[in-house]
Amino acid sequence: MKGRILLVPVLALGVLSVGVLSGAAVGAEAAAPVATTVTIKAEGTDLSGLVKSTEPKKCSDGRKVVVWQQIGTRGGGDDIRFASDTASKQGSVYAWSTGNTGTEGYFYARVRKIEGCKGDTSKTVYAVQNP
Repeated sequence: MKGRILLVPVLALGVLSVGVLSGAAVGAEAAAPVATTVTIKAEGTDLSGLVKSTEPKKCSDGRKVVVWQQIGTRGGGDDIRFASDTASKQGSVYAWSTGNTGTEGYFYARVRKIEGCKGDTSKTVYAVQNP
């Protein structure tokens, strides 16, 4: 008789924990990371761009942007971490800028994924000093 009395609470606890775990799995699926886009442009050797997202306060504001100098094939392992900046609100957009670097070459910008937001890599641009 004692064995049966203990079996009921253990069985109920097992059913309860399965329900809690399946609820957690559903919650994790609902919170998919938000898409983020980083852009880059070169005006002379001044590099700048935007960080865009449908949830800008979460995924754009204060986002660290790293600018890479492309050496050879893009992403070939020999690219150089060149500069970085933090995106901040300027009017209605979240912008970043390295200022005038004085360095010519091919560059691209990257934002890493952060909690709740996807990462992105921009196109490559060519920066050349104005004559």
